Amino acid sequence: MAAQSTFDIPLDSLPPSYQTTRSKTDPDPIRRAETGTPEPQDTSIQEPRGHEFSQLPPVDGGKDAWLFLAACFVVEGLVWGFPYSFGVFQDYYSTHPPFSSSSNLAVIGTCSMGIMYLDIPLIMAFFRRFPRFARWSPILGLLVMCFALAMSSFSKTVTHLIITQGIFYGVGGSIAYSPCIVYLDEWFVKKKGLAYGIMWSGTGLAGVVLPPLLQHFLSEYGYQTTLRIWAVAVFVLTAPLAWFLKPRIRVSVGRRAAAAAASGREATSNSTTSGTTTPNATSNIDIHAAPPTPTPTSYTPSLSFVLTRPFLVYQLFNIIEALGFFLPGIYLPSYARSVLQAQGFLTSLTLLLLNVASVFGCVAMGWFIDRLDVTTCIMLSTAGTVLGTFFLWGFGTNLAVLYVFCVVYGFFAGSFTSAWPGIMREVAKLGGGADSNEHGSKPVDPTMVFAFLALGRGVGNVVSGPLCEALIKGLPWQGRALAGYGSGYGGLIAFTGVTALVVQIGKLDS
Repeated sequence: MAAQSTFDIPLDSLPPSYQTTRSKTDPDPIRRAETGTPEPQDTSIQEPRGHEFSQLPPVDGGKDAWLFLAACFVVEGLVWGFPYSFGVFQDYYSTHPPFSSSSNLAVIGTCSMGIMYLDIPLIMAFFRRFPRFARWSPILGLLVMCFALAMSSFSKTVTHLIITQGIFYGVGGSIAYSPCIVYLDEWFVKKKGLAYGIMWSGTGLAGVVLPPLLQHFLSEYGYQTTLRIWAVAVFVLTAPLAWFLKPRIRVSVGRRAAAAAASGREATSNSTTSGTTTPNATSNIDIHAAPPTPTPTSYTPSLSFVLTRPFLVYQLFNIIEALGFFLPGIYLPSYARSVLQAQGFLTSLTLLLLNVASVFGCVAMGWFIDRLDVTTCIMLSTAGTVLGTFFLWGFGTNLAVLYVFCVVYGFFAGSFTSAWPGIMREVAKLGGGADSNEHGSKPVDPTMVFAFLALGRGVGNVVSGPLCEALIKGLPWQGRALAGYGSGYGGLIAFTGVTALVVQIGKLDS
């Protein structure tokens, strides 16, 4: 019974300097020889002490959590805001030499954004396997991004821009951004949806500032100087934030916690097998003292959830929505200029309104996803997208209506990814397969669910590049339909609305 009582003493009730031992031994060598007591050994427990966990910063609030989220917000805006504002660059490239006569300009923007989505599963899996590298990846990714921007300023062909401003920027951006996702699950639990919404709204806010700023620099200094200025600005603004992109739980503490739990399970198994209750090295360790958040231990995440029906359904709708989502952001400035005769700031105002609306949409959806069912949130997002696209853009005939569409589309379509925490929660709850725990399902890492949702969105983004070129090639329906549908962009407008409508109908059926 003595052994049983000591097992229940949590270590955080002991002073930090207290050393626990396996068994009591007599320090006198003569008495040990007379009584046959074994030699004393160094049995200090090396596993994490309970007071280490009690000193961890709190989740869902506190100075450290909000500073982390603020840093994620800014990094999100600087990394993703640039490719989301590519419509300004595309409008400039299509009307200025040496790119004015080139095709495939849209591939530049879809490459940079698509790659940042597509390679996230590889980067996330690497960080789970080697968690120490995640701490330094923001600086590494930042250097790659700035190098790509500087090299793109020397480009003379669209191919060069695709390689630098597209591929290299995308790789660097995903490396710099991924720790935000890896660590957010440690800092926020009950307010996770809201935290994701606030972080993702950084892209929308950057979209408010960057389009008019880039438009001004492009018209005043040209693309070469503009890209160099932005490379310097990104480094100066992002480098100091790397300090705040840190895990809540140190890697060393997480590994010792895992070792303590494993040792405790092994000792319990051994004592049960032998039929004894002899104290062991972890008898005084409360293995349940670890916080209910992921610990940054080294492991290879299970991907069995990828082939489960619930995830496949969510992923299918995710890809379909992405096929149409990016098209307005690419072509709205060109549409305003060529169809509605807007000039200068009035063309970039389309992206400004779309992005500022997405700031409020992301935060609102993040708040809703912590409280409502994920299906309800997805249907709310797609319903607003369908109505806005078909009626406001399709039947709009002036700039005022187009600007209203930008606000509606930004709020509803821009908030779709803020429903992802709900998908992550549902997939993790259902598990990834059979024969792995008492519930008959394998534990799922929500971070990897996010990574594969990002992969699906990246597929939609990459396909949408050449797809949108095909949708406006030859200006279909021009002069043969009403309002926006007869502007030459009718196929693009219809496709954007149909993709959201398919998701809406699909969720109703499911």
